[in-house]
Amino acid sequence: MEFFNGMEPLLKTFWFIAIPATLIFLVQTVLTFVGADATDGLEADFDSNLSGAEAPFQLFSLRNMVNLLLGIGWTGIAFYSSINSKGLLIGLSVLVGVLFVVVFFLLIRQLQKLGEDNTFNIQKTLQQTGTVYLTIPEQKSGFGKVQVSVHGAVHEINAITEKEKLPSGSMVRIVKIESNNLVLVEKL
Repeated sequence: MEFFNGMEPLLKTFWFIAIPATLIFLVQTVLTFVGADATDGLEADFDSNLSGAEAPFQLFSLRNMVNLLLGIGWTGIAFYSSINSKGLLIGLSVLVGVLFVVVFFLLIRQLQKLGEDNTFNIQKTLQQTGTVYLTIPEQKSGFGKVQVSVHGAVHEINAITEKEKLPSGSMVRIVKIESNNLVLVEKL
């Protein structure tokens, strides 16, 4: 505490902001790299309905508060002896803190672009070719199965046909989506 005794109150404030924010940031970073299950926001009781927003992260979160405080604290400490106007120093510190949050937002947004949605959507099978896996009875009298490749993954789908019986191994084209897991096929 002797380190803080000879300091001016504003410089002490910057140090008291920077040290806890840095410690929390280091803990968050370590937990992130070891794969601990941490969310971007606090589990706090908050009456505003922000959960429906299409945003990559929550604006009011512990991580964003820590980023803001890091920018404020360390900018204030770094420029304390260089900037004589205390109002300008506080303004610059807050601006850098907000800039930290914006940079974090942009980084998260770029990282999310790297994610790929490989969720199977039966609509993507329309007009695709496939192979009959289980024989398909004639004239919609029952269903068989076809195998079709969508984005490099092979899917097995229930299938019917309006014409003749299609034996296993036949090449077919999906011409219509009948329901969530049923397609209408025709022989190629």
